[in-house]
Amino acid sequence: MTTPTSSQPTLSARGTASNPVAAQEGPVNRSVENGSKGEGAAAPDYVPSDSGSDLEDDSAPRLQHVTEKRQKVSKEEAKTAIQNADDEALSIRNLMAKQESNVIISDPREYQLELFERAKDQNVIAVLDTGESPDDSVSFLGTNDPAGSGKTLIAVLLLKHILDQELEDRAQGKPRRLAFFIVNCVTLVFQQFAVLECNLDHKMDRFCGDMNCDLWTKSVWDKHFHDNMAIVLTAEVLYNCLLHSFITIDQINLLIFDEAHHAKKNHAYARIVKDFYLDEPDISKRPKIFGMTASPVDAKVDVVQAAKELETLLHCQIATAADLALLRASFNRPKESVAEYKHLPPPYMTPLCAELEIKFHDLEYLSRLLRISKDAASELGQWAADRLWSIALVDEDAGKAEREVEKLFLSQKVVRPVKALNRELERVREARNIVKSHVFSPPKLDFKSVSAKVMALREYLNKVFEKPTDARCIVFVQKRYTARLLGELLKHIGNPHIRLGLLIGTNGSETGDIKFTFRQQVLTLMKFRKGEINCLFATSIAEEGLDVPDCNTVVRFDLYSTMIQYIQSRGRARHKNSKVGKLPFPQLVINVSMKDVREGETILRNFCEALPADRLLLGNTYDLDEALAKEKFQRTYTEPSTKAKLTYRSSLSILAHFVGSLPRDHESILQAVYIMSVENKQYVCEIILPEVSPIRSVIGRPSSRKAIAKCSAAFEACFQLRKGKYLDSNLLPIFHKQLPAMRNAHLALNMKNTNAYEMRLKPSIWEKTWGSVPGQLYMTALDLTSPESLDRPSQPLVLLTRMPMAEFPSFPLHVKPGVNTDVFCKPIFQCLEITGPVLNKLTRFTLCIYKDIFNKTYEEDEAQISYWLAPLLGHGLADVHTTRPHDLIDWKIVDSVSGHEDVGWNPDVPLENLADRYLIDRWDGGRRFFSVGVAPGLRPSDPVPEGCAKHKYMDNILDYTVSLFAKSRARATWIPDQPVMLARRVLHRRNWLDDWSQSEKEVKTLSYLCPEPLKFSALPTKVVAMAYVFPAIIYRLESYLIVMEACEMLGLTIKPHLALEAFTKDSDNTEEHKAEQVHFQRGMGKNYERLEFIGDCFLKMATSISLYAQNAVDDEFESHVKRMLMLCNKNLYGTAIELKLYEYIRSQGFSRRTWYPEGIKLLEGKGFKKTGKETFKHRLNDKTIADVCEAVIGASLLSYKDTDDMDMAVKAVTAMVSNADHNVMKWDDYYKLYKLPMYQTAPATAPQIDLAEKVEKEHDYRFNYPRLLRSAFTHPSFPFCWEKVPCYQRLEFLGDSLLDMVCVNFLFYRYPDRDPQWLTEHKMAMVSNKFLGALCVRLGFQKHLRLNSPSHMTLVQDYVAEITEAEAESKGARDYWTTTKSPPKCLPDIVEAYIGAIFVDSEFNYKEVERFFETHVRWFFEDMTIYDTFANCHPTTYLSNLLTLNLGCTSYRLMSDELPPLMEGTPPRIIAVVMIHDQIIAEGTAASSKYAKLKASQNALDMLSGLAPFEYRMQYRCNCSEAKKEDGEVVVQPLEDVVGSAI
Repeated sequence: MTTPTSSQPTLSARGTASNPVAAQEGPVNRSVENGSKGEGAAAPDYVPSDSGSDLEDDSAPRLQHVTEKRQKVSKEEAKTAIQNADDEALSIRNLMAKQESNVIISDPREYQLELFERAKDQNVIAVLDTGESPDDSVSFLGTNDPAGSGKTLIAVLLLKHILDQELEDRAQGKPRRLAFFIVNCVTLVFQQFAVLECNLDHKMDRFCGDMNCDLWTKSVWDKHFHDNMAIVLTAEVLYNCLLHSFITIDQINLLIFDEAHHAKKNHAYARIVKDFYLDEPDISKRPKIFGMTASPVDAKVDVVQAAKELETLLHCQIATAADLALLRASFNRPKESVAEYKHLPPPYMTPLCAELEIKFHDLEYLSRLLRISKDAASELGQWAADRLWSIALVDEDAGKAEREVEKLFLSQKVVRPVKALNRELERVREARNIVKSHVFSPPKLDFKSVSAKVMALREYLNKVFEKPTDARCIVFVQKRYTARLLGELLKHIGNPHIRLGLLIGTNGSETGDIKFTFRQQVLTLMKFRKGEINCLFATSIAEEGLDVPDCNTVVRFDLYSTMIQYIQSRGRARHKNSKVGKLPFPQLVINVSMKDVREGETILRNFCEALPADRLLLGNTYDLDEALAKEKFQRTYTEPSTKAKLTYRSSLSILAHFVGSLPRDHESILQAVYIMSVENKQYVCEIILPEVSPIRSVIGRPSSRKAIAKCSAAFEACFQLRKGKYLDSNLLPIFHKQLPAMRNAHLALNMKNTNAYEMRLKPSIWEKTWGSVPGQLYMTALDLTSPESLDRPSQPLVLLTRMPMAEFPSFPLHVKPGVNTDVFCKPIFQCLEITGPVLNKLTRFTLCIYKDIFNKTYEEDEAQISYWLAPLLGHGLADVHTTRPHDLIDWKIVDSVSGHEDVGWNPDVPLENLADRYLIDRWDGGRRFFSVGVAPGLRPSDPVPEGCAKHKYMDNILDYTVSLFAKSRARATWIPDQPVMLARRVLHRRNWLDDWSQSEKEVKTLSYLCPEPLKFSALPTKVVAMAYVFPAIIYRLESYLIVMEACEMLGLTIKPHLALEAFTKDSDNTEEHKAEQVHFQRGMGKNYERLEFIGDCFLKMATSISLYAQNAVDDEFESHVKRMLMLCNKNLYGTAIELKLYEYIRSQGFSRRTWYPEGIKLLEGKGFKKTGKETFKHRLNDKTIADVCEAVIGASLLSYKDTDDMDMAVKAVTAMVSNADHNVMKWDDYYKLYKLPMYQTAPATAPQIDLAEKVEKEHDYRFNYPRLLRSAFTHPSFPFCWEKVPCYQRLEFLGDSLLDMVCVNFLFYRYPDRDPQWLTEHKMAMVSNKFLGALCVRLGFQKHLRLNSPSHMTLVQDYVAEITEAEAESKGARDYWTTTKSPPKCLPDIVEAYIGAIFVDSEFNYKEVERFFETHVRWFFEDMTIYDTFANCHPTTYLSNLLTLNLGCTSYRLMSDELPPLMEGTPPRIIAVVMIHDQIIAEGTAASSKYAKLKASQNALDMLSGLAPFEYRMQYRCNCSEAKKEDGEVVVQPLEDVVGSAI
């Protein structure tokens, strides 16, 4: 990139607006409703987010289908649809298309051919002095007489010639070049395109600023330039294309300037020639120029000199027909006449005006109205003069009057107190009341009520429209209010055959103005053409610009002021017998004005006739070099790579474009503020850009002229923006492309469960110890806090591992319906020395548990066993740490079990031995029993008693005991006289970590059994009772071990229960609160959602502090971008993928198939045929993985909450963001990064010290650096050069995150059971602008605010008055601030900036932030219930509550998706839809996902409001309530019908 030198160095996804079929396709909800299927029940994103895509995949084919269908629509079908459509329903472009001409100009006259031949050889300005000819203005509004002076026909002939030549050049391999037809206003783009399209057989298009061309990129323009050979556009559009080097002057073969007389001074016509045409040194590469004008003069200047200057500037020669008589004979010239009327009185006051003048003559705005009213009284009469007051103060302009008064007040150089403005506004309201009370009578036909001039106009129009007629009339006036008042007058005093209309410009700020859009102009002229309107009151807009249909009569109510006005208004009368009438005044002005314009016309005609034969002007004294020399001292910059050009003049528009592209909120007004000061008798301009701009302030070079100083500052700003790469190589802003991507980075992730990741089922600690026989083991006691809750005696177990275990937190087991007991796991730190025989006993005991209880037979391979089990001597050992490990184990039971072979029953077994035994069905792994004892009086052949657990064989008790299949049963023989035992069947497949389901509560366990078919286990029943809950225990312990390994990998020390919570995702939609959980995994404990909530907040604070510490004087914008890149979900996801954190996420609940130990070989039991290590995968969406990262940060923070130590959380942030902008390991490192900026340490002035003393009284903190405090109260509008202190934005950026953190901490610990949605909703109240604005006023901070914006001062004063009154009337209510309007944003900003300032001044002491919260904030939120309504006011939240709580529906979703932009380079649009039971009921479209979802939610609320639950269920076929009832009754597969593994 080179430095500047003083000299020049080297539409919518659903179709464009013009497509008529777009309206036929229907809204998006119809398309999706008919062809889309939802994913099931899921909740919306309750916290409004920025932007992103979470619509179902089927939206892609749906949009593709719509696009393909539109592409099949032919051009003729489109035109037919437009023609048949209602005008009011069509877009501007389609309205224009509906009226486009189909006239083909095919009969050129001799003079047209003559000028065409001249234009082929040289640059020509065709001057045809008759005004606009009919074929020159063939328009979309009507077919004109093809006979006329024909400038457009000459242009058509020239274009055909140039384009044919271009085709020849392309055939020879020469570079492509284009022709441009350049017009001065938007309307001419469409009407000239219509003429050219009908008369040229080449591809062409038209463009104007209203089509947002300024947002297009080079690639878009390249496509248009490639697809077309000629383009009709406004001069500004072409100038910008050349400026940004979208096209270069040597790529253009023809420039046609319509209405070429505009080419002067800094008009875009002139700038195209000065900046680009003349800048091309190779004359052969310059395009041909053809200019068209009715007259080269549009002002009261010397005609000949103006013509010479125009020739020189456009490098053209003025030419006209050789035989002007022939030209004048080729068209119809209208008859001209002058109407006479009585002399008008001088301006005077009506009685109403006099009354107002007495009271308000000193009020500037009303004094202006007084002058206009007096002129209107003279010109139009008393009725119109009084009516003007009503329009200006009472009608639709009532609010405008107050705005104008305020604008005049603020524009005054002398700063006056705001109270003076309030007094002026009050006086305006008083004047309005006087006008309101005035009695307005209809106008009378006398010269007092109506002026003589108006009476003459009435008389003339009554003659024209005496009877029903097809005649058309235009009445030209100078003032917009004159047109309006005349229209109202003629409605009262005109005749019924006059159908009045108004045609005025779209821009205007006169008194009496009404809003008049381009669309209204088009519709008005369409009605004029159809005859619905036959008399138009028009300003100069109808002279040039809008092409007006054929007209019989033109009346100049106000006389023309220039010759071209005379020629053009005369050209409006095109019929053969047309008339031009004039109603000028007074008589002297009539004579002088008409004489002037006619003399000018004669001079121009004589000038044209005097041109030499070759049409070259002789003795041209206008020196273009001298004119251009005035600009040579101004700097320019040319981008080396693209040749895009930055000049003093262009820098203003480039900077305005950049400012307009910046992101904004709904309160912001994006504009550059120019501050002018004087240094050494020269002007110096400082530009202050909006708060979100990457560059906030730029100072230009001194100049003797204000305008040049302003351009210098704009040039410097643009140059710095390009240097910082905020403008691209074409000098276009980059932010409309980059910011949405960064702002919405967290939504650029997959929100659907489509990605499968590996999941760890076992901790690596087991596998690390395989391969050797241990000589020592470490013990962990497993016991219950309430062992009696098992309803039978139990004996605790000890887990023996090769490596010592950490102390795990206790966790609950649901041992009976409604009864819980905690498991506690105590490690015994002394190791157990063991020998081979002892290890063998432990192995056999452990394997016996697997076989007898869980029906799994494993190989005795001690080198591959992960852990062993053994019985502990008893419950509640007083101090396991002081007892020898060997003495804690019940070796008697170990020896008994390890040395015991399988036994059965025989008749010699004493009956008492049948009690309290663990019984095993030999043929059904799912049947296990605890025996109670012998049941006297029952025999094996007796029927099964009532109330027993069901079994497939129920003929008799013996039959009930045996589980053999039919053939085996037939062969089996049993002792007929064996005893019958009473027993209780053991409940298998129980997830002891989860509560009992209704079906499990109803399972019957009573059983009567015969002993002979059963196996009697050697395991004591009290050991079995504890062993049955061991799968749940080991599942939870292994989950702890897995997540602790993840923490170890990250270098974090986190409490196990918090680590597990951070990694637990218990459903597919864990993050969607209040929604029915999809694929919910029972018994997993707490999921990550709360930790993710507080972790996200800490992440924001940590990254903000780090960025501030390293870049204390950088702009806030850059910090926002850097922070977003760190904390966005996309970045966190990338880090997690690199670290493979997905392996450690717990997404599966307890499973009876996966808890078994790995390493040892399974010999019998389900799954014994599997070989090798099994790989498990779970499906996670990408956002879940990113959320877990934030949850880990939250767990790191909460692990040390008792000590307020945040070092581990800081370390976690560094690990998760993996970014050089946050590379600290403990809290104190933040301040070590901070290098005190010079503005902070500079000596404080007396006012700054005084400020610190005043603020200390409002909050008890003494600032060490008063200049830092001054920065916290300095508004962005306050120029830096005045006090050399930066504005509060950087401190506000920091303070915002600190305030968020302290508020979240308060809510998180005060409400431990609330979900993140509730916490977020209520945090919104605590950090809302509404509350912080009220707090600012309560503290009196607004008094210290330094700003340079009177309008902001007014807003602040109004808000202070309102909030002060609200607090006074609240009688101590703490939520008084919710009743007022939102404050000016600067008030909450300075509160956040102050918090940032005390944090920085106290050397990053977070305690000071907490102290501020406790002192000033907490009081408002002691009772959060009073803010429930405030939280629920958000439409998305309200919709969720309405559906779930009131209507009982859980099958709904709020989804958003990014729509393609209307055209490349424009910001993307987001569409959000509300789907209920797979049916889209509402949608919303906005620039961000946040506001799109808000609109969609609001639209859905409008539809659902007032529906009773039964009506809702009928309308949307909702059965969620019934499904919930059924869910409560669903019974899992009966245990009696299951044969196989027990767990």
